[in-house]
Amino acid sequence: MEQRREIGRHAVGERVLLFGPPGVGKGTQAIRLAATLRVPHVATGDILRTALQSHTPLGRQARAFVERGELVPDDTMVELVRVRLAERDAASGFILDGFPRTVSQAAALGDLLAVAGVALDAVIVLDAPTEALVRRLSGRRICEHCQDSYHIVSRIPRTQGICDRCGGKLIQRADDAEATVRFRHLEYAAKTQPVIDFFNRSGWPVRVVDAIGDIDQIFGRIYAAMFWRD
Repeated sequence: MEQRREIGRHAVGERVLLFGPPGVGKGTQAIRLAATLRVPHVATGDILRTALQSHTPLGRQARAFVERGELVPDDTMVELVRVRLAERDAASGFILDGFPRTVSQAAALGDLLAVAGVALDAVIVLDAPTEALVRRLSGRRICEHCQDSYHIVSRIPRTQGICDRCGGKLIQRADDAEATVRFRHLEYAAKTQPVIDFFNRSGWPVRVVDAIGDIDQIFGRIYAAMFWRD
């Protein structure tokens, strides 16, 4: 049986949730913010990959859904997040990225934090116009060999269609095709706007941050918003 541990109670530190649509830069900013604050970047994609490779009962449960081609249900994802936040390195804070995705997950997150006696210091909602994000994602190109990333506007290779690093062919991932990007944004708006509404109704410390600009500018806005108190 897995040993059950609680999230650290009343630990000093920053607990931040980053939220926003595909392509808005959550992962990049979460990694930088985690390094600055010296707390772990808790990404649900990483949590799930680790669980699928583990031999714990919870990992086997998650793997069974994935192997059947099904989405991992909310209760399993919530438990995976609870276990991760109970780890020692998250006792003094964390940057949560990719969770919650539904209102039920948001409510469960609120419950598990309340049980632990802690609260989020900030919910950072990264905001950008859909058209800007469509241009950002649909213009991305990836080397099929070394996976180096380019962009048809902001990071143009020296030779069109060829990777500067290894000479491999640059391709557009299926997820970055314009039609796919637009569909993902429609899905985000339909499924996750209610989550933001839940945050506001529940009195969580929501801060909307303009996510248009260079990485340093956006990070500065996030950092300022995170430490602004009502």
